Amino acid sequence: MKNDKYTLTMLVENDPGVTARITGLFASRGYNIETICGAPTANPKMSRITITTHPRPETLEQCIKQIKRVVNVIKLRDMTGEKAVKREMALICVKAQPKNQDEIRSLIHAFNGTTMDEGRRHFIFEVCGDEDTIDVLLEKLSPFGIKKLARSGVLALYREA
Repeated sequence: MKNDKYTLTMLVENDPGVTARITGLFASRGYNIETICGAPTANPKMSRITITTHPRPETLEQCIKQIKRVVNVIKLRDMTGEKAVKREMALICVKAQPKNQDEIRSLIHAFNGTTMDEGRRHFIFEVCGDEDTIDVLLEKLSPFGIKKLARSGVLALYREA
């Protein structure tokens, strides 16, 4: 039985309760939503919700069918795989002792991060990339001490032809 991470994105009407109905479908099956990100699109009457989860493939199909039946769902796509551009943003606050500051700055630069706040003993910066890239950066920063972390969740769009 395959147990991969799936990325689903849906275009929905921008109405109260839509996200709750969709997440309820996952909860009723006992599946955790690993990340969820929702925001209005260029059309303020619509929002895009992107979810990552780890269900069994056969149960995912049932979930997809039921999500499509939710009245407010306009379109649903499985963004798992290479056909989609997927990105996540993270805000990271790391301890920065004076002896480590240059090394931390180099790491931030190597991962195309942007310093947002710098104190005598901490840096807060943002970084954008795929989930694996952010995971690698967090692993490299771990020895310095990560004080706070906020991740946006995955955003995904299909590649244009």
